Amino acid sequence: MIGAENTDRRSRLRALKLQTLVRDHVGAPVAATPGVFPLGAAFELDATAWVLLEEDPERGLGPALAWAIRNGADHLELLADHGTGVLARRAEQVRLPVDVWHVEGRALLPAVAEPAAAPPSPSDAHVALMPTMVAAGAIPVVEHGVVSGEVRGLEVCRVVDDPQTGAVRLEVGVGAHDREAFAIVHGDVPTVEALAGVVDAVKAHRSPGTPHPLNRLAPERLLRWRLEQEPSLVGLASVAPTQPPVPRRNVKDRTACSAIGHRTDGTEVLVICSVGVDLDLVPYAIDARLHEPGVDGEVMVVLPSRDLVAVTLDLAALADQALSLVGVSA
Repeated sequence: MIGAENTDRRSRLRALKLQTLVRDHVGAPVAATPGVFPLGAAFELDATAWVLLEEDPERGLGPALAWAIRNGADHLELLADHGTGVLARRAEQVRLPVDVWHVEGRALLPAVAEPAAAPPSPSDAHVALMPTMVAAGAIPVVEHGVVSGEVRGLEVCRVVDDPQTGAVRLEVGVGAHDREAFAIVHGDVPTVEALAGVVDAVKAHRSPGTPHPLNRLAPERLLRWRLEQEPSLVGLASVAPTQPPVPRRNVKDRTACSAIGHRTDGTEVLVICSVGVDLDLVPYAIDARLHEPGVDGEVMVVLPSRDLVAVTLDLAALADQALSLVGVSA
């Protein structure tokens, strides 16, 4: 009961904040009733959707677009106090007119699109630990300068710099807390031996369609691994991972992932993998396309057939570049 009261109070405060910002921006009272929008607040006024993103704004364009089209708006005004550079970049790639505003106090400033940039490279000292991962049976993965090791798409180790000494070390475990706990319990176990044990344990349980807790972690990366093994599932000759447009903040957060596929004639295809209903899937896909300038052709979005819902199709229709949505068996 207390939790519900806190949620209602937060929603009212967010709605009041949005109305105040818009009132000050347009210079007139706002006579609009806010609708339900879990990531912040939203209302529709004269066929324009005004949306305030308070939670995870960089992943808020898709939910805001979905709210706008479901409420009959033909224009979107999007407000946030951080992450607006990414929002503005992604908003340029959709057909529905979108204005992105950076909230500075009670003022709304036009957001400047952050250009798509090549991700940083890892240091030589971090790359040097890749052979250790391979020896233990993990697959090295580099994303935005971070070197990690995966088993069937699940991160089981990561190269880190010691915050006290600056020394480079390989930590074993799924996520920061798991790595810390593993180091406490198995600190005297050689890294290859410790990592090999984790690799074997993950392989024993992580498989598509298997009801095990490990398969609920990063399911989109398990799907990508499945396509690597069976690219013919989506009509391709090969599939290999590539980096996401923005860094993944948490191993346990669900977010789409990217791959480069090739057809039998050598044509490259950008492949986006997702599991579940992710309202920000389409903005992710069009952003990933900007970060792969070498891919000139098709962008294929792959997800379980059960997740091909109407809102995803509606959002895909807003993308400036055509997206092909491909359903596969779960």
